Amino acid sequence: MNETVNPSQLNVPSPAPFRRRWWRTLLTPLVLGLAAWLAWQYLDRAEAPAPAASMSAGGAAAIGAPTTVRVAAAVAGDIPITLVALGTVTSLATVTVHSQVSGKLLDIGFKEGQFVKAGDYLAQVDASPFQATLSQYQAQLAKDQSAVSQAQSDLARYQTLKSQNSISLQQVDDQTFLVAQDKAAMAADQAQIDAANLNISYAHIVAPISGRLGLRLVDAGNYVTAGDPTGIVVIAQISPISVAFSIPEANLPQVAARLKSGAKLPVDVLDRANLKTIALGELETYDNAIDITTGTIKLRAIFDNADGTLFPNQFVNVRLLVDTLVGATLAPSAAVQIGTSGNFVYVVGDDSKVVVRQVALGPSDGGRVAILSGLAAGERVVIDGVDRLRDGAKVAVSGGDPGSTATPTGVGTKRPSGQRTPKTGADAGASATTPTPQSSAAPAN
Repeated sequence: MNETVNPSQLNVPSPAPFRRRWWRTLLTPLVLGLAAWLAWQYLDRAEAPAPAASMSAGGAAAIGAPTTVRVAAAVAGDIPITLVALGTVTSLATVTVHSQVSGKLLDIGFKEGQFVKAGDYLAQVDASPFQATLSQYQAQLAKDQSAVSQAQSDLARYQTLKSQNSISLQQVDDQTFLVAQDKAAMAADQAQIDAANLNISYAHIVAPISGRLGLRLVDAGNYVTAGDPTGIVVIAQISPISVAFSIPEANLPQVAARLKSGAKLPVDVLDRANLKTIALGELETYDNAIDITTGTIKLRAIFDNADGTLFPNQFVNVRLLVDTLVGATLAPSAAVQIGTSGNFVYVVGDDSKVVVRQVALGPSDGGRVAILSGLAAGERVVIDGVDRLRDGAKVAVSGGDPGSTATPTGVGTKRPSGQRTPKTGADAGASATTPTPQSSAAPAN
């Protein structure tokens, strides 16, 4: 007889408790390992040294320490208003010398690059054909002069006979007309002689203007003609010489007003590097129309150029002095910043705190800019260290005397050697440049 056995009586563990012990055995080392890793990370960070930035300017600012800056004081002074442009040196007169008669070129009487004056000998074309023509017309003139003398003598006799009623009136009139015809022939002969003499003079080629000769375009021995497009040589006037340049049409009213008032506007020409002044001149005039494609107008300045420094078609940098702003508040250009609301500066107060001040800019000259409003002479502005500043921040001025880099009152910009000092007030000539701010940091709201 079979008996039913109860598993509990056999002391065999059930499946469920076995599974619970397996997961517990697996999870326990994982949890202990994670706890050990977290503890190690915490101890590693706690033992790390303090960051060096905590002692920097940023860290000092974070704990309330003042920010170190450099400052300069705004001053009252004069600043020239100048226009800067790219110009081209142009000769006031350029002539290509052509032969006005046809013939063999017998002689070249110049050297390439030579300076000549108007009327100086340049070349000689064979004039023997014109000499022969001249002799022919001179002989014809002598013949016609004899015919006129004979006709006049006959006319005198006919008039005497007419007074004696010994000759008809028609014969006297015919002789009168014959004298007139012979005189007309003489006039034609003289015209032919003059033409031959003119051709002979044309064969002797001289300089039509004063200037510098270019390279020879034809050699002696060639046959030249009056219609030859090449020519013999080109003459360019060097002294005086002009420089043509363009300015925006918005600046034309100021320049035109200065010229109409009789002011002499000085123009300085600088080299390609824009460092050295190579010539000094004056503005002569401006064009009669604005270029609609560029919105600019051309101007011409005249230079003596006695030393030949300027050369035709040379590209140069031009500075036109339009006027001088007298008694303006001047500040270093480095102090001007750009914000969302416009240009501003950081002004350092007596309490060593900075205040954001909105300013209106005028013309600039080198490292200076005129402040039309928003700043007074004597106030100190930050020129270095503005990237760490906010409105109301406390600052410490570095260096000794926080003096200004601007020019004192009444002292103009130092010009290169040999360059004229700009005039002031209504007697000055000039043109304006737009100041360029040095930073893009914005003031705090």
